[in-house]
Amino acid sequence: MERYLTIVTAVGAGVVGGVMFAFSTFIMTGLGRLEPAQGIAAMQAINREAPNFWFMTALFGTALTSIVLAVVSVVRHDGSAVYAVIACVLYLVGIALTVVYHVPHNNALDAIDPTAADSAAYWRDYVSGWTGWNHVRTVSAIAASAVLTWSATRG
Repeated sequence: MERYLTIVTAVGAGVVGGVMFAFSTFIMTGLGRLEPAQGIAAMQAINREAPNFWFMTALFGTALTSIVLAVVSVVRHDGSAVYAVIACVLYLVGIALTVVYHVPHNNALDAIDPTAADSAAYWRDYVSGWTGWNHVRTVSAIAASAVLTWSATRG
């Protein structure tokens, strides 16, 4: 059972890492090249679509399986338990960033009028900060997936 839980969590972390990777490597760059009003409007539309069943299941379902896997790994404590726990913590760091940084910034962006005079300066800061912290989420999810995949092959 633990191996299947590890594989499911690894796949989930990989899916989430892929989404984050896309934002880090080309989506935010593309949005940042638009006129600020267009970039803001586009990101607002993306942010309104993001909390859908499939993405929330991948994002938070993997958080749930990470927590369960970490607990099971600690209880069983075999040779690869430490790697599973490290991977789960890595994934949960990205979730914490999502909840503490990205969601509040996305909500603040949603409240902005894209055509307002001060929106261009806010947009530049938003893109820079959001993307920088998204790189951390990307690395944490992909690293978690890699470590979990490695861990699943050890036992």
